[in-house]
Amino acid sequence: MTRLVTKLPKQAKRPLPDTDWRREEGPFDIIGDVHGCAEELIALLARLGYGVTLAGSRAERRALTTAPPARRAVFVGDLVDRGPNAPDVVRIVMAMVARGEALAVIGNHDDKFLRWLKGHNVKLAHGLDRTVEQFAGESEAFKKETRAFLERLPSYLWLDDGRLLVAHAGLKESMLGRNTMTERSFCLYGDTTGKLDAQGLPERFNWALEYGGEALIVYGHTPVASPEWVNNTVCIDTGCVFGGALTALRWPEREIVAVPALKEYAPLGRGFGLPPPRPAERD
Repeated sequence: MTRLVTKLPKQAKRPLPDTDWRREEGPFDIIGDVHGCAEELIALLARLGYGVTLAGSRAERRALTTAPPARRAVFVGDLVDRGPNAPDVVRIVMAMVARGEALAVIGNHDDKFLRWLKGHNVKLAHGLDRTVEQFAGESEAFKKETRAFLERLPSYLWLDDGRLLVAHAGLKESMLGRNTMTERSFCLYGDTTGKLDAQGLPERFNWALEYGGEALIVYGHTPVASPEWVNNTVCIDTGCVFGGALTALRWPEREIVAVPALKEYAPLGRGFGLPPPRPAERD
């Protein structure tokens, strides 16, 4: 089994974005991994009562957005890579956040793209090559705005008086309320071993099987055929970019709203489904 380095690269000495947003109350519409599927995102937002209009030429393109009264969207990360239109997805989410219509956390694909924007030496694989190609036609001002936006995204959001937590890949109960690079790594990648499986993909396990916290954790990262509830957690990455659907969880209603993918934009490496439990350690 191949060893994979999963530790985050060294970051500049700057405080991590705040993760304690318990003061922010719902209702929320939590949206799974978009991965550049802009048309499906616009359709899902419309189903949820939001409006999106994209106006202007590529050099001056902007998103005009509206939100239903008293509701906000929350994005679980992985806005970019693999799909057909990462720039417009970023454009929409940035506009919604700027208008107070949305919140967002960073995903592992967003983090890798951020490192590319900073000039770091990253491998153009797993869909990043498509994002880089799509952003080649964007203005330097938009790239700079995107970089600043991604830098501000927190690892997770602890919301609604502590009743709700949104993270890209999840969070252990023992990590709740902490905000260090350890928590950030888990939020981006989940429970991993640092090795590659037989398919050459990161080996990971189902952390949710051991979760017993009172806060509902909503996450993505692992494509599933339909939302998967395990203990007090739910995975809402239903693999839109792989031909599945783009899914939202309405909170506090716990209602699922989804739109089907228009097509399969990328192949899925190991099929839909949550990872296996972590093997028990031998004495």
